[in-house]
Amino acid sequence: MATYVIGDIQGCFIELKTLLKEISFDPHKDQLWCVGDLVNRGPLSLEVLLHLQQYGDAVKIILGNHDLYLLGVYYEAWPATPSATLLPILQYDDAEMLMDWLRNQPLVFHSDDKKHWMIHAGLYPLWTLEEAKEYAHIVEKHLRSHNPYPVLAAMYGNKPNRWSDDLKGDERTRFIINALTRMRYVDQEARLDLHCKESPDDAPENLMPWYEHPRLLIPDDVTLYFGHWASLNIQKPKDNIIALDTGCVWGEHLTAYRIDDGQFFSVKSQQRD
Repeated sequence: MATYVIGDIQGCFIELKTLLKEISFDPHKDQLWCVGDLVNRGPLSLEVLLHLQQYGDAVKIILGNHDLYLLGVYYEAWPATPSATLLPILQYDDAEMLMDWLRNQPLVFHSDDKKHWMIHAGLYPLWTLEEAKEYAHIVEKHLRSHNPYPVLAAMYGNKPNRWSDDLKGDERTRFIINALTRMRYVDQEARLDLHCKESPDDAPENLMPWYEHPRLLIPDDVTLYFGHWASLNIQKPKDNIIALDTGCVWGEHLTAYRIDDGQFFSVKSQQRD
């Protein structure tokens, strides 16, 4: 039995199948963890969802910002015109079943022994892992309710940009979603900067990657896996922090990491051949 963590797929179904073949993934004995952003931008988002769903409990998924965007479009909480890559999902005969499956996925996931954690964007520096899980549950409860529209309609916006225990209502849920699914950079005061997407070498001097903030606390015996940041170009920014978005949808690679022995596996993207 092996456990693999796979980076942002974003509709790159051919590459997903190639990677699963490369690692000889067997859903009867192995586990596949997905760090979010299953859909959008790539050409075969519907196929990705259907393929992963068939594996049942062998696959553990967390939601990324693109997955939440899809839910927002489906529940008409976001007025933007959906990208063409999402139309096959929205027009699928059993789209409601797929959306129910997707909105019941968590925003934070950990192994039974809590030694391995997944968060799409990373860990906000003023939170512990347990607090991140607690705050994720607030959003998950809304998403899994009979009416997920309100939380989806309120999730867009860059403010507030710093956590406070006093945050309430939409501001509280919006910050939680932004921290868990959109964060890359923070400043010294742990304010989110949701505009900068460059690699750390090209970022403004007043910003730092979330994993460099001095308040960040991840125990040495715990490993955190994240995606979301294709321009990062660092697979291990810290010994116990693993970055897995290697830009497949941008013509780079789709990557998996085997937890058991720390080995990386990558396949070349076919998006810009």
